[in-house]
Amino acid sequence: MKKIIQIARLELSLLFYSPIAWLLILVFFVQMAHAFIPGLATMLQLQQLIGDNGFLTDRLFTTSSGTTTGILYTMLGSLYLYTPLLTMGLISQEISSGSIKLVYSSPVKLRELIYGKFAAMLVYNLVIILVISGLFFILGTCLVDHFDYPHVLVAMLACFLLLSAYAAIGIFMSSLTSYQIVAALGTFGVLAFMNYIGGFGQGIDFVRDLTYSLSMPSRAERMVKGLLNSRDVIYYVAISGIFLSFTITRLELARTSRSFLYKVGRYVAIIVVGLAVAYLSSRQAMILYYDATDTKVNTIVKPVQEILKKMGDEPVEMTAYINGLDNSYSIGAPVARLYGIAKWEPYLRFKGDINLHWVYYYDITNPQFYAANPGKSIKTVFKEVAKTQDMDTSRFLSPEQIRKQIDLRGENDRMVMQLKYKGKTAFLRTFDDGDGWPGEAEIAAALKRLVVTPPKIVFATDAYQRNVDKIGDRDYKMLFNTKLSKSSLINMGFDIDSVSLEQGIIPKDIAVLVVGDPRAALNPAALFNLRKYIQEGGNVLIASEPGKQSVVNPLLDSLGVEMLSGTLVQRSRDYSYGLVTPNLTSKAVVMSPALKKPYEEKTVVSMSGVAALKDQHQRTFKVEPILMTNEKTSWIKRGSFVLDSAALVFDKKTGDEQGSFPAALMLSRKIKNKEQRIMVTGDADFFSNKELTRANLETANGSVAISIFSWFSNAEFPVDMSRPNSKDMHLKLNKAGMKTLKVLYYVVIPAVIILLGMVLLIRRKRK
Repeated sequence: MKKIIQIARLELSLLFYSPIAWLLILVFFVQMAHAFIPGLATMLQLQQLIGDNGFLTDRLFTTSSGTTTGILYTMLGSLYLYTPLLTMGLISQEISSGSIKLVYSSPVKLRELIYGKFAAMLVYNLVIILVISGLFFILGTCLVDHFDYPHVLVAMLACFLLLSAYAAIGIFMSSLTSYQIVAALGTFGVLAFMNYIGGFGQGIDFVRDLTYSLSMPSRAERMVKGLLNSRDVIYYVAISGIFLSFTITRLELARTSRSFLYKVGRYVAIIVVGLAVAYLSSRQAMILYYDATDTKVNTIVKPVQEILKKMGDEPVEMTAYINGLDNSYSIGAPVARLYGIAKWEPYLRFKGDINLHWVYYYDITNPQFYAANPGKSIKTVFKEVAKTQDMDTSRFLSPEQIRKQIDLRGENDRMVMQLKYKGKTAFLRTFDDGDGWPGEAEIAAALKRLVVTPPKIVFATDAYQRNVDKIGDRDYKMLFNTKLSKSSLINMGFDIDSVSLEQGIIPKDIAVLVVGDPRAALNPAALFNLRKYIQEGGNVLIASEPGKQSVVNPLLDSLGVEMLSGTLVQRSRDYSYGLVTPNLTSKAVVMSPALKKPYEEKTVVSMSGVAALKDQHQRTFKVEPILMTNEKTSWIKRGSFVLDSAALVFDKKTGDEQGSFPAALMLSRKIKNKEQRIMVTGDADFFSNKELTRANLETANGSVAISIFSWFSNAEFPVDMSRPNSKDMHLKLNKAGMKTLKVLYYVVIPAVIILLGMVLLIRRKRK
């Protein structure tokens, strides 16, 4: 060990007496400064315009996308440029000068020489990471409130590991030739190859796995994002070990006469041992993780962890069905396989027996397809498409073959994933939203459906009620039954069904029965069945409209609630009097903590035509309002009126009533050892297709609607995906400080580096 340290000290002295080392330090700093200072200026400008920004640490240091790109993430792509000039002479200089022969005959072993030179490179890399990057780290701690130290330190470790692996490769390349320029060019070529090889051959399984294992920066990217894991750390150590062993073997074999098979066998043995270590450490059961981010953004939330824990040791089968004739093919194409596997890694971390399978097929049920391809069979068209997109047709199942396994026509033949667990199945859909893949909320919902009974929302179909399967303005498909929307309840874990109150039996095991704006009085049979269902403790949502009081009040009598005559109107500068915007009450937050933010920010709910409700205080139910109108701007307008004529005025003579009125009431009571939950709203439009897409008014309609049905499911669904808020939100900097930093980091510090390098070089020359 002493000899290794002595050699390392000697190499370091030679290194820092070299102008190349100082030039690279200067270039490294300047590159980081030109990435960091503009990003800092952008964050300062945004803070002055819109207020504090969350995740400032990530935005300035580690993010890979967005308004700014983190400097450490940016540097990953250029670190390989610094190594060749530093390592080109470490061994080649010894070979060209003949001093390597002295090493052969000296008591210093070859491995000690190599380890000493590598140790010198490690120290130099530490100088770059701890000192040069540390100047920006210190700046971050001074400028960012609640700076996320661990995240940045892990990102710096990732850069150090990558640089060190590059150094080992550079040392090996230096041992192959006596010409330093050749060594530098060879190192540059190998490192460039390993930087860009990850993008080649992604459509072929074997080639994809091979190129991914050779792509070095991609592993560092995960750690830069804050997720430290033993697999990637050991990978970089193994790569360094392989190339250092190559170097030792190369120099030892250069002075001995060995057979070709012996030489090949020794190199192969090094590769096998190194790759075996990397392979074993990459087994899911062997990987250790540490999420360094303050808000644990790289880790699935606790409720999802609990779902996976409940599954125990029984495996989960995930089978992705990918249709080559659908636009969703690009999401699951072989070239996107690594991205798809990465989507599941956060879940594999907590349950290693999630088995991933990929099935390719071609099928189409859209009539327009046949109209656009007259006289052509599906197989013929698929071959034409496969030829243009370079698909391997041998892996695709025909429509007949895929339908023997599973019928996906109900999913419109899009790419879909089926999860299987203990005989239960759940679909996990893809979307047309840029990324395509389901998010953590959708995956959590699908997994939870495998361990609990999914809540069912049932819609009454009598009396011309609104439809959950239609896309009309007044209907409800967008919120409940749109398979291509992540925010639709069908993708949040709910089942959707319908029933005729008159002809069918209302199921008892449902989460809620929705009576959505009946336009005519229910017949006696339907009314009897509904009242019986409520008396027995069934949950129900009754949503109606102004003018339907005579229809809905017979349903509300037994609940102790009345829908008052007339229509609520609201005085507004920008909108019609008929658009009422009630606010959330504190009881809404009790109903659903997810509504805390819109309640605190006083976000309104838009209701186009709403009737006021009244609690009759019968004490059968506990009645609490969750939406209340503004007493200063709203009133009940009685009698007939026209909204698009002259401005409405409050007229007490005609029965108008000023005040704050409930637009939605929450009812509950204990019955049969459970809590019965009922919601009554004076508007049936606030969660309709039209109101959920209102673009000219920022509202909480979607959040309120989802929270209501979460309340009916006892908060089982949607799965709670809330995370702690970011603390690093404020930048302690002003314009004057920004100017000072530019002078300091663009002029002063580079000048100090140049001056320090010149002093050391002059001292060396004098000696």
